[in-house]
Amino acid sequence: IRRAHSPELNRSEYYCRFKLNMAEEEDYMSDSFINVQEDVRPGLPMLRQIREARRKEEKQQEANVKSRQKSLKEEEQERRDIGLKNALGCENKGFALLQKMGYKSGQALGKSGDGIVEPIPLNVKTGKSGVGHETLLKRKAEEKLESYRRKIHMKNQAQEKAAEQFRMRLKTKQDEMKLEGDLRRSQRACQQLDAQKNIQVPREAWYWLRLEEETEEEEEEEKEQDEDEYTSEDLSVLEKLQILTSYLRQEHLYCIWCGTAYEDKEDLSSNCPGPTSADHD
Repeated sequence: IRRAHSPELNRSEYYCRFKLNMAEEEDYMSDSFINVQEDVRPGLPMLRQIREARRKEEKQQEANVKSRQKSLKEEEQERRDIGLKNALGCENKGFALLQKMGYKSGQALGKSGDGIVEPIPLNVKTGKSGVGHETLLKRKAEEKLESYRRKIHMKNQAQEKAAEQFRMRLKTKQDEMKLEGDLRRSQRACQQLDAQKNIQVPREAWYWLRLEEETEEEEEEEKEQDEDEYTSEDLSVLEKLQILTSYLRQEHLYCIWCGTAYEDKEDLSSNCPGPTSADHD
């Protein structure tokens, strides 16, 4: 007996066979069944977006409210500025009393009109310090600045004084070196001129330069003797130079600064500028 062909029976039979094959092929211990699947409930992403949008909107509203709000100090400053800009009217009792006494707006105060015209300026104290504290701070700052200026002035003076002392020491050293050079020239000239007159022994030991042929021992002995003589005589380089140049002018008619031996005293006095180095500058 042939079974009648029915489309509905074929579809249900196909569906059962398909599920049976899928159950046989898939492994229920694989990663696709062990791992937790992502929540894909319908409408959940949309709810998250709505919440985020509402949160952003609330934050924006709070920021707008904060930006519109002013601090108490700013409000007080605005009210104060408005009050100072507006002139007093008749509703003010003090101004009404002034008008009854003959005062008119814009006039100076006082019977003779020599008072102030503008009101006394308002100085608002915003800090928590006591009265006079700002004046004290200002005075201390001025004292500190004055002390700093005084220290700088004293430092500059000390530097200028040190520089001046250095210049004086340098000048003194240069003058001493020049005097010593003039003294050596005078000793050398005295030794030569005395030798021309067959003078074997100088009038004073320091009138001549020491001989270069002397040995070191003799030089040391003479140096000690010279030091003793100089100490006993207690003569400075300038005094020795004055004595020696005077001797050269009187005995030899010679001036070390002119570098000339004159014929006689009249020739020396008329042609030589003077007995010192300053006279020849």
